[in-house]
Amino acid sequence: MPRLFHRPPKYCLHKGTKQATVSLFGKRIYLGPYGSSRSHEAYQQVLRQWHDAKDQQSTTKPETAMDDDHDVKSVTAATLRAKRLAGSPVTINELALVFRRHARQYYRKNGKITREATLIDDVIRILRKHHATDFLHDFGPVNLDSLRERMIDDLDWSRMHINKQVGRLIRMFKWAAEKELVDPSVPLALKSLAGLKKGRTRARETAGVRCVADSAVEQTLPKLPEIVADMVRLQRLTGARPGEVCSLRPCDLDQSSDVWIYTPEEHKTEHHEKNRVIAIGPKAQALLTPYLDRKADSFCFSPAESERQRRAKAAAARTTPASCGNRRGTNRRNSPKRSPRDRYFTDSYRRAIHRACDKLGIEKWAPNRLRHTSATQIRKEFGIEAAQVICGHEKADVTQVYAERDLELAKDVARKVG
Repeated sequence: MPRLFHRPPKYCLHKGTKQATVSLFGKRIYLGPYGSSRSHEAYQQVLRQWHDAKDQQSTTKPETAMDDDHDVKSVTAATLRAKRLAGSPVTINELALVFRRHARQYYRKNGKITREATLIDDVIRILRKHHATDFLHDFGPVNLDSLRERMIDDLDWSRMHINKQVGRLIRMFKWAAEKELVDPSVPLALKSLAGLKKGRTRARETAGVRCVADSAVEQTLPKLPEIVADMVRLQRLTGARPGEVCSLRPCDLDQSSDVWIYTPEEHKTEHHEKNRVIAIGPKAQALLTPYLDRKADSFCFSPAESERQRRAKAAAARTTPASCGNRRGTNRRNSPKRSPRDRYFTDSYRRAIHRACDKLGIEKWAPNRLRHTSATQIRKEFGIEAAQVICGHEKADVTQVYAERDLELAKDVARKVG
């Protein structure tokens, strides 16, 4: 992996000579006896050279790089279409360039690039590695099948992930047909390639998302920050998605009836023009009420608030007299690398749970598994239709993935019939 230019060179020990050494732009520099003041002064001079070079790189740009950027920006779907109409076929490298640019503009939510765009980057990378100079009209099902084998051998992708990535490639060729960069028969032919079937391929299998036992959840709660623990409880009661819990605000709640209605401003299927409503019952209401005493457009669950609670709890538990030791707030960094934000995201929510699991030495579980647990319980007590409504699924077969079949029901039937 190449050395990142934003990372300063490290002060190291050369064991053979017992001297301090540092590597600057691929050249080793000896600074003097390790740990001596002379070596540290020399190290500071090297750091100044590094900072000067970094500043110069950020303010000046080579003309060749500017020319390359200009050439790349000049390649668009319109220029490639004109090239094809002039009789010159379009290469996969050219299509990958314009489609990736399109994907990073199209797959956005709230101004941020979504996970879908990064997955497209992954599959484009292996496509360019093996077929960059091939023409679009020459890429057929046989080529796609051999590329799929590369995904297994080179990247060790799972079977289901490969099927989804192949679907993204076909979508790219379909987009090219829409822009008249290739004949529509090409994506149609690629669709004829059947997906990988379980047990009939060398691709590895992955276990599906399973329910998390309530006992594991209860064991984890005491090790979680208080706010994160309430998020877990709320998600378990409502069956909401992790992102829907993270984005909850007082203004999103309708409290006019005995059952509150939460309408998330953003949710997974909003780009399909589908509405999402979450019913909040008495238990969840009691849990949520302390978090509603804030601005209507503020997020209920805030890492910054959680950090303030942690510091206040640590200060209250302090046994050292106030006249001794560090005064409160004096041992904090002026410019920390990361500061707590005003809301949780799915990643930070999951990491908080994983840290608690590490402290307990138990198997890690992710918050989306709470949704499976909730759906399974609702299906057991109220049926598949109730689980479908609570989970917000349009089709019942999707709910089947979330609501695991009740084994106790099968055992009861076996006792009576078999």
